[in-house]
Amino acid sequence: MTSNIKPPIQKNSWFNRFLSAVEFLGNLLPHPVTLFAMLCLFIIVFSGIADFFGLSAVDPRPVGSAGRAPDGVIHVVSLLSAEGLQRIFQGLVTNFTNFAPLGTVLVALLGVSVAEHSGMLSAALRGMVMGASKRLVTFTVVFAAILSNTASELGYVVLIPLAAMIFHSLGRHPLAGLAAAFAGVSGGYSANLFLGTIDPLLSGITTAAAQLIDPTYEVGPEANWFFMIASTFLIAGLGTIITEKVVEPRLGKYDESEASEKVETNIEHLTALEVKGLKWAGVAILAIASLLALTIIPENGILRHPETGAIAGSPFLKGIVVMIFIVFAIPGFVYGKVVGTMKRDTDVINAMSKSMGSLSLYIVLVFFAAQFVAFFKWTNLGTILAINGAELLQALHMTGPEVFVLFILMCAFINLCLGSASAQWAATAPIFVPMLMLIGYAPETIQAAYRIGDSVTNLITPMMSYFGLILAVATKYKKDMGIGTLIATMLPYSMTFLVGWIALFYVWVFAFGLPVGPESPTFYTP
Repeated sequence: MTSNIKPPIQKNSWFNRFLSAVEFLGNLLPHPVTLFAMLCLFIIVFSGIADFFGLSAVDPRPVGSAGRAPDGVIHVVSLLSAEGLQRIFQGLVTNFTNFAPLGTVLVALLGVSVAEHSGMLSAALRGMVMGASKRLVTFTVVFAAILSNTASELGYVVLIPLAAMIFHSLGRHPLAGLAAAFAGVSGGYSANLFLGTIDPLLSGITTAAAQLIDPTYEVGPEANWFFMIASTFLIAGLGTIITEKVVEPRLGKYDESEASEKVETNIEHLTALEVKGLKWAGVAILAIASLLALTIIPENGILRHPETGAIAGSPFLKGIVVMIFIVFAIPGFVYGKVVGTMKRDTDVINAMSKSMGSLSLYIVLVFFAAQFVAFFKWTNLGTILAINGAELLQALHMTGPEVFVLFILMCAFINLCLGSASAQWAATAPIFVPMLMLIGYAPETIQAAYRIGDSVTNLITPMMSYFGLILAVATKYKKDMGIGTLIATMLPYSMTFLVGWIALFYVWVFAFGLPVGPESPTFYTP
């Protein structure tokens, strides 16, 4: 008789040493807020030292172009001086209030909060997953998990436990369902059919970084939309294959005695009232889409560019965050009105205020991140480092598309220790966006590559903010579940997503020459 009990991971195995190293490095890092505060102090001190030693770089921008240094040389501006300290004191508030991602994220979240607190998003995900045929349940779980990213924690809190219960009720291993949902929610974080709160957040940071080279450059929230849509089906397909061909066979048949408590297997199906609410929400979405089409499809549409009549640079694309707000808020309210979760205006206001309350930590983080980005710009350190880095890449003949492999791998490694997408990009974008722009690549393409690295290692780092929650759900079904076991379960997804996503990036961008988003260029021309 063969035992189903698997041997524990050896303490001296390479995998265990790798996990220990990740945990050790992650624990060395301070809280992201503290990290940005320390980086701000470092920039102030280092700018004074760099100015003393005359650090500079030749400005690569053509003569007469906007923002070019008058003498053709970019010098470090010291903040460790009377003028520098005066600028810090005068700009501390405006650095925060003018930080582009702050307002856009808040506006987008106001709309998403209505759809979330009314119950519409939860009902839509439940209906999608529970209504799938048994043959397609794995794909549907991963696919729905990816879509749940439009509402931040919804996938972690609702869908991952639900997926484990669904697999359990079908006689399949519940941890396979948990792994499939976790892979979609976290590993597929930068894939989606819809724009969410992460898109304006990242595009705002990318815009600030790009303007170190080109002061007029703007990156919209829709910059990676096309590539995100294609990525959604790639990650859903790869997640399904890994779940059914690797993870589930490895887990074997589930033993009920492994559970730490009696697990509930009765899943609440959508009620008739919830189905009615979703139908009316769908009608509201169709009505919004119809009105929107009238403003952008005709050549004289009011949301087209007022001078050229094109969609590029139009009020529609520049105001895409407003559309995110409308598309979530109105159907969310309609759903809530039908099912009774939102009866009056105060219910909508309460939903919005609750979501704003949950952003308190984000707002604190943004305050310090905004100072760091502003200091980097004021001192010219980001521009000088980018120019010198670009010259190094050119000297090493690493200006071709292969440079993105190293960039994605670097982002994936940093993500192991610094799990916040906004914190990591705010710290690295001011260096790498200008650097890769100087060797000819557009910020939109650079951002798309970053999002791959930022997503694929979310699954295997204990530093990811929801990792503890996932582990808690897993221990309900397997009482001796540990960090190493969970990471070992998710590692096949992480490795497959990394290879498959990089391949899609190269085929999409360089083989077929497709744009990563509406009006998004692949290459940058000064």
